[in-house]
Amino acid sequence: MKTKFKRSKQKKVVSIGSVKIGGNYPVAVQSMTRTKTRDTRRTIAQIKRLAAAGCEIARCAVVNADDAGALRQIKKAVGIPVVADVHFDYRLALAALDAGVDKVRINPGNIGETWKLEEVIKKARDLGVAIRIGINAGSLPVKVLARHRHPTPRAMIDTLNASLEIFARNKFDRIVISAKAASVLDTVHVYQIIDKRCIFPLHIGITEAGLPFEGGIRSGVGLGILLDQGIGDTLRVSLTANPIYEVAAAYEILMSLDLRQIRPLIISCPTCGRCDVDLVKIAEAVSRSLADCRARIKVAVMGCVVNGPGEAREADFGIACGKGIGSVFRKGKEIKRVQERNLIRSLLEVIHENTHY
Repeated sequence: MKTKFKRSKQKKVVSIGSVKIGGNYPVAVQSMTRTKTRDTRRTIAQIKRLAAAGCEIARCAVVNADDAGALRQIKKAVGIPVVADVHFDYRLALAALDAGVDKVRINPGNIGETWKLEEVIKKARDLGVAIRIGINAGSLPVKVLARHRHPTPRAMIDTLNASLEIFARNKFDRIVISAKAASVLDTVHVYQIIDKRCIFPLHIGITEAGLPFEGGIRSGVGLGILLDQGIGDTLRVSLTANPIYEVAAAYEILMSLDLRQIRPLIISCPTCGRCDVDLVKIAEAVSRSLADCRARIKVAVMGCVVNGPGEAREADFGIACGKGIGSVFRKGKEIKRVQERNLIRSLLEVIHENTHY
């Protein structure tokens, strides 16, 4: 499958450890740990699981000095960039930078006086580390909320502009910007404005999106709109769930737009009264069997004669099922017909033989 990279306006390239975002680099996938960061054993284990699932940047909550101090050990133990997520106390950001993190996320809505932010900027500049200006509709500065009364897109833009002025005065440009809201439409509107005005790479997401089903749909709608317009250089799908689901959802969104692919794209028909096999069971088994496959292939699992043979022929590999029997396809050609009980095994054998998986 071909991968396309498109941007409405090419952004400045910023390095987050070994990962570069902006420019013409692919949209990077990140997630956030759910562990107490000071629990280094559990945090390291979770980041390693995220990395194995395809996560490229991991963010950790820094609530106190113990969390900040733990980042040094965490950073040494994992193979992907680590970001410190800091609210309220600028000293925690300074400690995280001393611990060697690859980026610090600062929320201008709660970090406090300008001089505190400037202290963080100075240390990050000295160390060559990026800062994300992370604006959330739910935590805007008190003065901004007093002026706008509600966390409107205009209020978020005003907050960003005030922050960018501080960074500009301090001659700091290793900046990543995010401006998230729980509202899909507000988020899309804000990012469209920022994209036109700023050269800095954008981290996109729908904050507080919800449980996996609802949150996945909301994120897919919002991020899909933005990505299709070329907006977004890194993303997180924020779900109330195991963070592994965030990574899986992020790649599904990117794969659906032909922007990234690190594992097979599996398509399957929704089934109807024409289907004579248990296609749900077959499709789930194929998906489980290919969970660790990193081949960039399209696999079709089809259940009847209407679209099945055609879709299976258009995929790299596929099966088209009939009553108790099915055909296995590769690159548009039928290879064999087998009984239903042997169908999954036969498909996987063909994939293994032709992808070195």
